[in-house]
Amino acid sequence: MAEEQSSTALRRAKFAVGGIIIILLMGAAAVLVLRGIQARALEESTALHAKQYVTTVLPKTGGEGQPLTLPGTLQGIIESTLYARSNGYVLHWYKDIGASVKQGDLLAEITAPEIDQELTQAEATLAQVEANARLAKSTADRWNSLRQQDAVTQQDLDERLSADRQAEANVAAAKANVGRLRNLQGFNRVIAPFNGVVTRRNIDVGDLINAGNGGAAQALFSVAQVDPLRLYIYVPQAYAGQVKIGDSVTVTLTAGSGEAYQGTLARTARAIDTATRTMQVEVRIPNPTGALIAGSYVQVRLPINYDAKILLVPTNVLLFRPTGTRVATIDTGGRVQLKAVKLGTDFGDSVAILNGIDAKDRIVLNPADSLADGDVVTLAPLPASARAADLEPGQPAQPGRAR
Repeated sequence: MAEEQSSTALRRAKFAVGGIIIILLMGAAAVLVLRGIQARALEESTALHAKQYVTTVLPKTGGEGQPLTLPGTLQGIIESTLYARSNGYVLHWYKDIGASVKQGDLLAEITAPEIDQELTQAEATLAQVEANARLAKSTADRWNSLRQQDAVTQQDLDERLSADRQAEANVAAAKANVGRLRNLQGFNRVIAPFNGVVTRRNIDVGDLINAGNGGAAQALFSVAQVDPLRLYIYVPQAYAGQVKIGDSVTVTLTAGSGEAYQGTLARTARAIDTATRTMQVEVRIPNPTGALIAGSYVQVRLPINYDAKILLVPTNVLLFRPTGTRVATIDTGGRVQLKAVKLGTDFGDSVAILNGIDAKDRIVLNPADSLADGDVVTLAPLPASARAADLEPGQPAQPGRAR
């Protein structure tokens, strides 16, 4: 009986040990399988992350050309800053910013006690020299009568006549001084020099005013005539020859709803600025309703076209390297080729390429700085929104500046 129990316990122990071994073997197999799966996943992930995904775009030609659009700032056809002509204090002001004024309207009054005193003194001096002149003339007349009677010498008569002429000259000088001070006193009334709008008021009652235009702090008012308006644009040298005086242009407000107005090319500088290689052009825009505001930033579309044969690429394809400007192109094998290019006119969101690429080259958008010749890349699909907005130069373009 004891032997049977011992044999049964031994069998049970063997079964238990065998089960444990089987469980351990199954666990080891599972670990090996999991490790294999993880190794393959890591290998696939590493290979996936090792790929460089890029988005490419094809250069565009000018097609039928795009109207040249340049920026400008609206200005009044006449703009004037008014200064005081005499020293004094502001007594009253009558027009504030935004007020419409006519030529001759009173803008402010200045009190200048010093000029008033000088005028009073000059008038008294004039009365004094006039009295002296009357006495000198009376004396000369009497001595002239005595000379006719041969009662005095010619020398005595000449002296009296000279004194009379000196007295007349003193009267003329005194009158001129009185006139000068009266004119200066008239400048105590600050008046509008032309029809327009007050765009700035820098004074208030009691302010001390200094004569002259010694700086912005001395200015009293700024007045602008806002119908018509004018603006200056700077046309690149490549297109300066196509600008014609009298041509109609379209002026568009960049803020708000982008209203468009018609203007006219009034004059050109007829010379290229050697520093910027641009020509200054003046544009006139009628503004009878006052809808346009002086100082507004606008875009001016000129009736000239870009060269239809030039290639245009987005500005975010350029790589600026120590050896020069480059663009990254992709060949049929997916390898990167960095090509040197010569830049033309910069239109803000796009730039003209004069040479270095052709219309069939696929160019990398937003290339990484680490991108190098021979790198193998994978093409990523371009989003539909990006394709729709791709390369629309001059809509509106930014300042055209020649590189």
